[in-house]
Amino acid sequence: MKYHRKIAHLGRQGVSLLSRLGRHELALLLCLAIISGGIWGFVALAGEVIEGDTQSFDERLLLALRNPADLNDPIGPGWVEEMGRDFTALGGVGVLVVITLGALGYLLLARHFRAALFALVAVPGGILLSTVMKLGFDRPRPDLVPHEAMVYTASFPSGHSMMSAVTYLTLAALLIRIQPALRLKAYLLILAILLTLLVGVSRVYLGVHWPTDVLAGWTAGASWAALCWGVMHWMQGRGQIEAEAREVSSD
Repeated sequence: MKYHRKIAHLGRQGVSLLSRLGRHELALLLCLAIISGGIWGFVALAGEVIEGDTQSFDERLLLALRNPADLNDPIGPGWVEEMGRDFTALGGVGVLVVITLGALGYLLLARHFRAALFALVAVPGGILLSTVMKLGFDRPRPDLVPHEAMVYTASFPSGHSMMSAVTYLTLAALLIRIQPALRLKAYLLILAILLTLLVGVSRVYLGVHWPTDVLAGWTAGASWAALCWGVMHWMQGRGQIEAEAREVSSD
């Protein structure tokens, strides 16, 4: 009986190992798909913008968010405009720095020191990439409607959209790795995506970006976050970053 129980136990371990390997490979394939799709989408979109093929689409969508009788007035009541400013602030440098420091503090308190160091490199690296890309394209800001928020830099890609995608998605990927419960992982990922979407939409609503600027920021930011997640996954496999927490079955 002991022999049979041992064989059954080894069999269960083998099935569990195969299951983990399957999840690992699927996760890496998904990561590669996001990176490849994001880079392809960004390059294709940038080419269309440079050629001027997106101008008509950009103008129609930007004007659709304004009162036709008064282009100074975004559609919706005043409180919607105020919320737009609140949402756009979530992609500002000051807010993102505070969010990043808060996440770093959590990782340090949870004794995930190497994960915290990884975040300290990954998030500023993505923000630096956004700045360099804006300087390279140097697209003018929309001039069809008044800007409802202050702007200081070029338009393409949207810095707020890209930086929010880089920060929220990268930090979510890091925090997900140390959360054992599946529902917490899902919550963090959905929250990061929602915040990223709200920031991008608010930039168009406030008239400070063309819609294609925001799409480019989202694709570039998501690609960077996926790249960081893939590198982190690889480093965890090599023992260079703390292992992912697993939910303990109640069976």
